[in-house]
Amino acid sequence: MFEVPLLLTVIVITALIFDFTNGAHDCANAIATVVSTKVLTPRVAVGMAAVLNLVGALLGTEVAQTLGGGIVRPEVVSGSHILVLAALIGAITWNCLTWYCGIPSSSSHALIGGLMGAALASVGPEALNGMSIVHKVVLPLLASPLAGFAVGLVLMSLICIVFSRSNRQFVNRIFEKAQMVSAGFMALSHGFNDAQKTMGVITLALLIFGQIDAVAVPLWVKLACALAMAAGTAMGGWRIVRTMGHKICKLEPVHGFAAETSAAAVISAASLIGAPISTTHTITACIFGVGSTRRLSAVQWGVAGNLIIAWLVTIPASAVVSAVSFLVLEGLLGSG
Repeated sequence: MFEVPLLLTVIVITALIFDFTNGAHDCANAIATVVSTKVLTPRVAVGMAAVLNLVGALLGTEVAQTLGGGIVRPEVVSGSHILVLAALIGAITWNCLTWYCGIPSSSSHALIGGLMGAALASVGPEALNGMSIVHKVVLPLLASPLAGFAVGLVLMSLICIVFSRSNRQFVNRIFEKAQMVSAGFMALSHGFNDAQKTMGVITLALLIFGQIDAVAVPLWVKLACALAMAAGTAMGGWRIVRTMGHKICKLEPVHGFAAETSAAAVISAASLIGAPISTTHTITACIFGVGSTRRLSAVQWGVAGNLIIAWLVTIPASAVVSAVSFLVLEGLLGSG
């Protein structure tokens, strides 16, 4: 009879809890602008985001491949059964703290930092896949907010040129309808990128425990992660919705459309090349870019500074928590 180790079961359940918190934490990425512009009610927006997160999670596994074998070297950490559990504890702890404070930090970078911290505590620097981290984590970490800001700025500027002779009410009526589509696109892209990260972590755990022979995501893992994220999204993330929808700049439907479309395009492109970027960084940067087309003073740059600080400390903070968690778990359970 096929037996699943108890520790592996705990890891899978913990990973799905992380995916749930990711959905609750990051659903604001998809619905903050559409709610703040009053195009959709919070209930309808959350329901739409949950369904499309579910669909997006099933669209590919490129990002999962990166998380499963591109952050830590599976062959080096193969004997460390508690590594993934420690990584998840670090990521979940940081997610819960930033959710409570209403800070739109990156669940993705919390998970990546968790993996790195646990791997360093377990084996040392040789456990990290240095080149992959540079190409798939560090460069996208820097590039995705810049790309989001630039694409948002350019798209909003083009819209302003096209509709320069139209009255404001006419423009808003058009983009009230268009924003429903852009919000759906954003929710779909969020599931496409973010749910795959937990798939990759579970796949890594299965590999470490010898349940699979290569970094290939089983169908049941795809389905479980997609459902967990959709359930978390359905719970909402209202603290972060308030921050992103109201505290950065005043949004109208046309601005919401430009921000969501820009972010979804950047996130989808990253997903296709397997880069686990931060959907939070991207949509926030797009809102900054869109808001800047009105005038620089329209954006609350003080809020931007606080968000940037949170972004910078996410990976090291979650790495430290995960490293401490690994040492505690090693003392309690042993390394096997």
